[in-house]
Amino acid sequence: MTLGPEWALDWTRLTAQAMTEHRAELIELDRQIGDGDHGENMFRGFSAVVAKLDALAEPPTTVGDVLKLVATTLMSTVGGAAGPLYGTAYLRAAKVTMVDDLDGAGVVAMLEAGLEGIVVRGKANPGEKTMVDAWTPAVAAAVAAARDGATPTEVLTAAAGAAEQGAKDTKDLLATKGRASYLGERSIGHIDPGATSSALVIRAAAETAARVAG
Repeated sequence: MTLGPEWALDWTRLTAQAMTEHRAELIELDRQIGDGDHGENMFRGFSAVVAKLDALAEPPTTVGDVLKLVATTLMSTVGGAAGPLYGTAYLRAAKVTMVDDLDGAGVVAMLEAGLEGIVVRGKANPGEKTMVDAWTPAVAAAVAAARDGATPTEVLTAAAGAAEQGAKDTKDLLATKGRASYLGERSIGHIDPGATSSALVIRAAAETAARVAG
């Protein structure tokens, strides 16, 4: 089984749904250690993405076409740090997915490229209480699953579980990047909103793949 542009479209729409459902949660998480706009920004950004998808005259022919549209839309509509970070992640991922479909190795390459984009743009490392702390374990889990011969769905499911745990684990981290770093020790005890939204994105990818496989 492989994942093609239809999967990417469905993934994007499910991500938008997740951002709508978790909008208040993300706002509250960001209110505790940031400026409180992450949930609203992600909701607005992915709502704009869906509007762009609905307006397409022709269906995308590759996964990368979909991810590039997501990237450019988020960069132009999402404020704060999230727009450039997510935009760069999707743009890097788009460059390695300009193909008809993805196997397990292709999924790994997509996730690796996304993480690379976030690291380069945000200049963040694991352990600094950022979205990197969800993406890093997700990529590691995806690599391990693919090495064992997992299907694309299994690779994404492993990545999603690791991302969710990584996001939860940010609660005990000291923020040393971004607005949360201004709080110093007071940032400990709060889950990072960017890591949480990242886990939602990757979980949406896995759930959509599972539907395709089913």
